[in-house]
Amino acid sequence: MKQRISPDRINDLNENEIFVFGSNLEGSHGGGAAAIAAKKFGAVWGQGVGLQGQSYAIPTMHGGIEEIKPYVDEFIEFAKNNPELEFLVTRIGCGIAGFTEEEMAPLFAEAADVENVYLPDTFWEIIEG
Repeated sequence: MKQRISPDRINDLNENEIFVFGSNLEGSHGGGAAAIAAKKFGAVWGQGVGLQGQSYAIPTMHGGIEEIKPYVDEFIEFAKNNPELEFLVTRIGCGIAGFTEEEMAPLFAEAADVENVYLPDTFWEIIEG
């Protein structure tokens, strides 16, 4: 499965690629991957969830894993419904939000079967055991 690995650093996107990043519900894209999404990939200040430009926000700053999971599930459904796009998932939640990869990666386990979702190598290692 590991053939769909998102790059560690994403500086450019092809036309059909989407930068998937961790956000906050307020859409204050001031740091980490959110700041990159705002500066380079069209993330909209004030929008903390969903597609915006060539980026997709998943909020990770409002609670624990149980509160984040519905947003990850929504993202996976969105990816399934938009097979023409390729979603490059960053190490969501593992920076400013303070979660570990061991906590976040299992939320993306269902994405392992979604051909247009690319996950960080470390997420694959955890998902595949």
